[in-house]
Amino acid sequence: MSNNETRARTIIYLPLILSIVLIAGIYLGKFIHFDKAGFGAGEFSNNNKVENILDYIENEYVDTISREKLTEETIISMLQQLDPHSQYIPASELQEVNESLEGNFSGIGVEFNIINDTIVVVSAIAGGPSETLGITAGDRIVKVDGKAVTGIKIKNSDVVKRLRGVEGTIVNVDIKRGDQKQLLHFKIKRGEIPITSVDAAFMLNSEVGYIKISRFASKTFEEYLEAFGKLANKGMNKLILDLRGNPGGYLNAAIKLADEFIPKGKLIVYTEGKARPKESFIATTTGGWENKHVCILIDEGSASASEIVAGALQDNDIGTLIGRRSFGKGLVQEQKDLPDGSAIRLTIARYYTPTGRSIQRPYSNNLDAYYEEVYDRYQNGELTNQDSSSKHVKKDSLIYKTAKGKILYGGGGITPDIFVPLDTVGYTSYFSELVNSGTLNKYAFKYCDVHRRMLKEKFKTIDSFKKNFELGESEMTEFLQFSIQQGIKENKGKWAKSYQQIKLQLTAQIARNFWGSEGFYSILESKDKSILKAIEVMNKH
Repeated sequence: MSNNETRARTIIYLPLILSIVLIAGIYLGKFIHFDKAGFGAGEFSNNNKVENILDYIENEYVDTISREKLTEETIISMLQQLDPHSQYIPASELQEVNESLEGNFSGIGVEFNIINDTIVVVSAIAGGPSETLGITAGDRIVKVDGKAVTGIKIKNSDVVKRLRGVEGTIVNVDIKRGDQKQLLHFKIKRGEIPITSVDAAFMLNSEVGYIKISRFASKTFEEYLEAFGKLANKGMNKLILDLRGNPGGYLNAAIKLADEFIPKGKLIVYTEGKARPKESFIATTTGGWENKHVCILIDEGSASASEIVAGALQDNDIGTLIGRRSFGKGLVQEQKDLPDGSAIRLTIARYYTPTGRSIQRPYSNNLDAYYEEVYDRYQNGELTNQDSSSKHVKKDSLIYKTAKGKILYGGGGITPDIFVPLDTVGYTSYFSELVNSGTLNKYAFKYCDVHRRMLKEKFKTIDSFKKNFELGESEMTEFLQFSIQQGIKENKGKWAKSYQQIKLQLTAQIARNFWGSEGFYSILESKDKSILKAIEVMNKH
């Protein structure tokens, strides 16, 4: 395991560790005799036990404590005893958490990188305030509201705080553009900036369209319809729907998408909980892709709403699922906003696929083991070996059948119809370090920054770029030297092993700088084994 992975896991599970320490301390206290600061049995009521304990700690603890912080840690600990997905969201984090699902935020509308302690515009978001005013890729933001923002070791979070704000408010930005001596001044009115969930939509060939959805947000279905319409106008009659790495989101968004493929009257999903009676969601007549072939790509990162879509289609004998077993999250959360601006997301039901499968993986109070189960799949060979995958799925699994007699398995996640192993060719610890450190991304931007005019003139479309662009030996050598300057220790053996993968990823990152996510994925698709398998399946229909 890399240091980055270890650090990430430590951050994720730190609240649990703190909660366990808190509980252990309270338990130990039962055996300590208080001579002076005791309390009588009548002072504590069962109805207000938690509040009484917090009062006691606040009044008698040896040091001054933050009651607010202790209260939040107590809430976190309580919810962690229930299931892995009930959670408390502090007020300071709620807006950011909600933004990714609500599908928008208010700001100036730029994607940026911090290069050499300078904020550099990667792209101006289409239709946003910055694009409207003419701010473009490569511009350097040197002042915000008259204050210098270069050479101060500014962080991404600091940039976000300065540029985001209430819709309609003004932010003044001074920009250095190319070799122009004079700074350009822009008075930008903050506006609503969309956060898209359809990352890419393009034709793989004259018949097959490809749509990648990264999350299920409030506007996902509308984005899908727009992408679908664009591809339909280009002659699409076969579709690959990519849900890999999609962690889920809104239940209704998943139901609307599944309805596009499932005939009227068929069950999509149903939910049920102790306090929530069974609620079934049935397909309507609105489907735009019924009776046409679709391949759905899933993997160990596909969860929740992604599994609803995949399970609904599989159980109704629609399309072909390709990839690896999904994450296994079959719990439904409801958000309860609290008066102080924080919120609780509480599990209130389970969802079940049309055949009655509960996709939720087993869980206990050991959250480490629950989240590390996905890493365990790699260790036991499930992600790389079809035989290992089949053995794991069938072991201790409930068996279900579709109307056409297809055998399905419950017990944790959606098992695809066709297994595609994790592609490990060219993946080394050295390559991971290049990715995780941002070195690949930084060099790609630097390359685009230097060659922007030439690239724009030579490659008008992503198709011409795909056909004619290639990084040469000189650029690869330059990247190697750049990576060393970034603190990545040279490893000739792993460089050689990862060479083609590094080259592919650099090319994709360069394409992203000009054509966004669509450019990135259109470069990678030519080597993507799941997409290639899906095309193979399509050709047989």
